[in-house]
Amino acid sequence: MSDDRAEVGARATNGTRTTSSWADRRGPLRVLASGPRGVYALTVIGLVVALCLLSFVWLPADPNHASAYNAWLAPSAEHWLGTDGSGRDIAARLIAGSRVTVLVVLGAAVVSGAIGLLFAVPAALGPRWLRESLAILIDVLIAFPTLLLAIMLAAVFGGGLAIVVAAVGIGYGVSIGRVVRAELRQIAAEDYVLASRAAGLGRGAILRTHLLPNVAPVFTVQLSLSMGLAILAEAGLSYLGFGAPPGMPSWGRMLAETQGYISVHPEVVLWPGLAITLTVLAFYLLGDALREAMDPSLRTRRAGGAGGGPEPITAVPGPATPDDTGAAR
Repeated sequence: MSDDRAEVGARATNGTRTTSSWADRRGPLRVLASGPRGVYALTVIGLVVALCLLSFVWLPADPNHASAYNAWLAPSAEHWLGTDGSGRDIAARLIAGSRVTVLVVLGAAVVSGAIGLLFAVPAALGPRWLRESLAILIDVLIAFPTLLLAIMLAAVFGGGLAIVVAAVGIGYGVSIGRVVRAELRQIAAEDYVLASRAAGLGRGAILRTHLLPNVAPVFTVQLSLSMGLAILAEAGLSYLGFGAPPGMPSWGRMLAETQGYISVHPEVVLWPGLAITLTVLAFYLLGDALREAMDPSLRTRRAGGAGGGPEPITAVPGPATPDDTGAAR
């Protein structure tokens, strides 16, 4: 009987949807690097990570050293990007601020990914009462904006990067869970999954062999998008005073501290604003490039020039079901 189950499972695997091209012979990184979006994303993200690592061993100046004598200095060999109104080196603060960006991105990715899967799997495959309860809970949590949730947490526990990571992880993790849940339900209705279930494979085996591998492209793309949103959220929260503590340089805090001088010294706002914009754009384009790398059919359509511009990078949920819409309740 076990041999029969293995044979049916293998046949079902052969019928698995080919939404993932991780098996592409060129490899995922080479596929990513083959297009302009992937090249830009990998270059910018790699540069930010390199600056973060470099900041732990070398900085052009002390990012927190203030000197009224050095206020508003123009770019020079000593101060590459000039200084701000307190005489602090802008280049040093920009490089040191990459630590906060990388920390928030990694922390938010781990938290949002874990929360997304914890919501999605039982909400898609659990009993009916659990699916309906989680669907309602997801809708309630999505109704709270991430910034509002962060402010509420900061009011209770105090500000800091941990609050930023928690708020961003919860806010965007629920959104990831909603998208992955819809994708899981659609995949669970495929013939090869039903055949595996009829062969006697348990839910755990089906989840490991069929569902999670096929939902990986959607999950990965949504996770990369949440990283870009995490940078924006951190910058916004630091701007409002709920993010990085005062002694820790942050791109959002740099914007907040120099906003009063934008009319007379616009360059001090330009650099952190440009860093945020380019990095967020890199993660957005990474999501688009990842989806193309994981979807051979999309890559073929774009190579053939069909359809004009690129498709939106957000995942499209599967067909609505009574559990999704609540129409049949």
